Amino acid sequence: MARITLYCQPGAKQTQLAGLHDGKPKIQLKAPPVDGEANKALIAFLAARCGVAKSAITIEMGAASRIKRVDVNGVTDAELLAALDLPTP
Repeated sequence: MARITLYCQPGAKQTQLAGLHDGKPKIQLKAPPVDGEANKALIAFLAARCGVAKSAITIEMGAASRIKRVDVNGVTDAELLAALDLPTP
């Protein structure tokens, strides 16, 4: 299982990875921050990027915040970073 802390910006023009924000990967989400729509969009985006089922992704912390800690089952930390085009430490 891999874990990552992300900065999410709901209500963007399109869902995409948009560099870093305060050292955290920034993901712009097309979905609005209403009724969990942005969280669903984040899970779908990460599942597609990592090649795992949506059920393998859990928002561990920050479901109502822009800063979220996410767990991804079925991938290693290095595989998650590679899926997000981030350098490995």
